[in-house]
Amino acid sequence: MLKDLKGEANMSLIVGMLYSAVKENCQRLKLISDGMSQEEVDYKGLNNIFNSTAQLIRHLMYVDLNWVYRIKGEPLPQSLQEKYGPMIDENNRIPIIDGVSWSTLISQYNGVMEMLKDACAHLTDADLDRVVTFGHDNEKQATIRWGLWHIADHSRYHQAQINQLRRWFNEEKA
Repeated sequence: MLKDLKGEANMSLIVGMLYSAVKENCQRLKLISDGMSQEEVDYKGLNNIFNSTAQLIRHLMYVDLNWVYRIKGEPLPQSLQEKYGPMIDENNRIPIIDGVSWSTLISQYNGVMEMLKDACAHLTDADLDRVVTFGHDNEKQATIRWGLWHIADHSRYHQAQINQLRRWFNEEKA
């Protein structure tokens, strides 16, 4: 199978390539987590001290959703903050998510990816130079170009954690 970073037909060249990297990582996330039982989705690793797959997917979803609204130049609506957030809890940890099925999480994540696709379709390559604030307190600055790269990179980072959780889960069940 040929791998390439070809953008969508309705996107400018560089925007399309960056979106393509995000899209591929979204597909990879679905592939590596496919078939998880509810027990595995909620599994928190050895000694129950790590973030579960559910927490990691919800975290990715919320981070990506924030980037969608930064790209659009709009604040994240309160209803979406309440549905998918917060980014971190009062202990500076990813919030606990239990009992949400893999299919629900992936369906919600697909919705966020559709919003991102739509936002990217409205960007030009020149828009990638636009600077936005981000971070827990909007204390950092980055270009939209960096933000799209970050979405793809961030996903791969947490996918490695999900792969480790799957190994531990299967070892414990063996």
